[in-house]
This record gives sequence, C-alpha cells and structure tokens, in this order.
Amino acid sequence: MSRIAVLGAGAWGTALANSYSSSGHAVTLWSIEADHIAEMNAERQNRRYLPDIDLHAQLAITGDFAQACGNADLALIATPVSGLRPTLKRIAAEYPALPVLWVCKGFEAGTGKLPHEVAAEFLAPGVGRGALTGPSFAQEVAVGLPCAITLASPDLAFARYWVSQLIHPRLRLYANDDIVGAEIGAAVKNVLAIAAGISDGLGFGLNARAALITRGLAEIARLSEALGGRRDTLMGLAGMGDLILTCTGDLSRNRRVGLSLAEGRSLAEILTELGHVAEGVLTTETVVQRAAQLGVEMPITEAVQEVLCGRLKPRDAVEQLMTRETRLEN
Repeated sequence: MSRIAVLGAGAWGTALANSYSSSGHAVTLWSIEADHIAEMNAERQNRRYLPDIDLHAQLAITGDFAQACGNADLALIATPVSGLRPTLKRIAAEYPALPVLWVCKGFEAGTGKLPHEVAAEFLAPGVGRGALTGPSFAQEVAVGLPCAITLASPDLAFARYWVSQLIHPRLRLYANDDIVGAEIGAAVKNVLAIAAGISDGLGFGLNARAALITRGLAEIARLSEALGGRRDTLMGLAGMGDLILTCTGDLSRNRRVGLSLAEGRSLAEILTELGHVAEGVLTTETVVQRAAQLGVEMPITEAVQEVLCGRLKPRDAVEQLMTRETRLEN
C-alpha cells in the first residue's frame, strides 16, 4: 500500500482521499483553509463540498504541507486548475522528487496551458507525472459506487505502475500514454455539457442531445489531433465516457449551468447559486482561442461562448447551429 498526499479538499479530492483511505492506503488530505480543516476534523465530514459522507477513520486531515507530503509516495493534486501552478511550484521547491498526479480539468486562465504543460514548467524531466481523468462524479465515488477512469502519463511505465497501486474493486484504472488527448477530452467536455444543458433546458429532446454529444466529440477530436493527441484516446473513458456522463448526468455542474441559462437566468446568478467551480465556464474562451490559432473548427464551442458572453440567446444559438452550411460528416 502507498502513502498518498491528496492536495485540495474539494468534492473530488475528498472523495478520492476517502476512497483510497478505505482501501488501505495511508492517505493525508491537505487544505490551505485552516477553518475548513478544523471543521472536517471535528465533524469527520466535508459539509462544504461533499455533505453527508462520513470520512474514513484512518484518513488524516491537515493544513501542514510537510505532514502531507514529507513521507508521501505520491502527491495527488485535487485543486481547480487555478490552484495547480502554486501547488506544483511548492512541491518542486520542497519535494522535487515526489511523483505527481492531478485531477483538475481545463486550461489555465491567462496562459491557455493544459495541466501537463503547467507541470512541465516545474517538474524535472525524470519526475513521474500524469492525469487522472474520466467519467467520475465525486458523490458516487465517495459512497463506493463502481467507477472506471484513465491514468494518462507521457511515461507509460509510470502510468502502469500507479494503475497497479491505485486500482481497487470499486475504482478501476486504465493506463494511457496520450496525456494530450486525455486532457483535451477532460477540458472540452465541460463546455459541451453546457451546450447539452441548454438543449435539454429548452426542451429540444433526446435526439438533439445525442447530436450535440456526437458532433461535440468530433470537435474534441479535431482539437486534440491539432495539439498532438490521438483520436483513439477520445473513443475511450477520457473522451467519450466523460463526455456522455457530463452531458447527461444530473450531478454535472456544467450541465446545470446550461439548464439555468436556458431558463433565462444570468450567468452571475447561476454561478453564485452553484457554489462550486463549473470548469466549462472558465474553459470556453480559451478553447475558442486555441482552436482559432490552430485553424480548428469548433462551432458548438463557439456558440456556447457567445451565450456565456451574452451576445447570443440560448435558443438563437441552437438555431444557428442547426442552419449552418451542410457538409460531409467526416
């Protein structure tokens, strides 16, 4: 069994920490918020982000970075994308040989970089790194429902080793060496979930949702290939699997954003009520920019951006997509 430092006590970090603690690993959950740590230790629940889930008795919770990482075999970063850079910077400065996995999805605001590109700025070439991604709602993982995800790393031997360490009967992992494809799938599916939510909220039905998912997957694949990813990765858990879940599942925050936009509510009001990060809102503009730089056509993503910016009403965005010039499917 391994010693794992889970850095970030949001819903997903807490769910993974609880899952791995209950399967025999020595897990320490770290947060920068002292009051949150005290609350979780006192109540043995994370009421802010994962309410009504009891934390495993052996799960340690701390605000001491050295206590979390000092003897760890692996750091698992579970912050939003915005927290990835400062967390990696600290690991590189204090524990430069510590292998790192991250579960955050999306592009970094400002730089437009994917998580593995941010990691490359701080981690030495020989230090293992990778992304955990795929169709996974924190709530379901936390209560022990079956789940399968991808561990993507440029070093396939590293990916295979940590798959062997982290797999257990309720959380199956698959190794993959296409980290670009895995991260593109993870980032763009959140944008497309907003589109699916808008379609569902407008009452356009299951046919329209299926079309959005299918054509959305084509957009993801085009961008992934332009950035060096493989199309076959997008046919697996990190692409199709995550896309289907996020576009159809009622636990999807990004889908809920789309549903609320279809009701005519303002984005500011929606995000305030949501109380969690909806990565698709933060990612859409960067996806549009990178696609434009690469000459990649992404009409659904562009339509979502127009709605989020208030330049297009949800119903008009769908009509615009349906009346585009006809073309070959592939």
